Amino acid sequence: MSGRSAVRSASKLLKCLVSFLLVCTVSLLSVAARSEDDQGHRPLRTISLLQLDQILPSGTHLLVNRSTMESFLAALEGTPPDWATVYGLGHHDPAHDERLFNLNRERDAAREENPTLTWRIAFVWTGEISHFDAETQSYSIAVGPELTPTSWGVVRFKSEEVPGNLRVRPDKHLADWIDRSLLRHESVRVSLVMVGTLIPTESVIYDFSHEEEGVGLIMPVVRVEQVEILLVQPPASGVQRD
Repeated sequence: MSGRSAVRSASKLLKCLVSFLLVCTVSLLSVAARSEDDQGHRPLRTISLLQLDQILPSGTHLLVNRSTMESFLAALEGTPPDWATVYGLGHHDPAHDERLFNLNRERDAAREENPTLTWRIAFVWTGEISHFDAETQSYSIAVGPELTPTSWGVVRFKSEEVPGNLRVRPDKHLADWIDRSLLRHESVRVSLVMVGTLIPTESVIYDFSHEEEGVGLIMPVVRVEQVEILLVQPPASGVQRD
């Protein structure tokens, strides 16, 4: 191989090597960026549910108790189902499943174009701080749905995609108080506030409670846009607890 050919070959090899390194660098930066996004650290707020209007979008309907849920359902659905008729003789009734299916299908059709479908709503799940994660320097949150008995049946809000791997990183004063509480094996309870709109094609699911015979279960299904975590019983400001 001539000297000129050797130079050209070395030049091509160098260009390939540079391109490969650039691709690797971009890939690594992309992975690092996704990693940071996936950490999901959220602030741990010490405001009450009554103060949520300070941080939620204007016009959000806060559905956190029986009366607000019943008003919401009345605007969306009109009247409660005739649960006794739908239930019949229960799960052993041959027509039980068909009646429940028909209830859902009829209600889906009846609420089409109802303006309530576009409401931005906020609902609450309950949970607690489970432990401190040394790797992410944050506290893990364990949460679950809240069941609210109403005159319509038991209401259980569902998230289209359940938020996973929830973590909070409070300020030092609050973190010290949480650490002391966990050391005493005290529960540090939180409220998970989720904000969004109903899914048009599957906005409400009707079923029966697995806890109580014949009791109706109403599950609004929400596409969540915002999540806030509130400390249920924050420590008094400036008070150091032992």
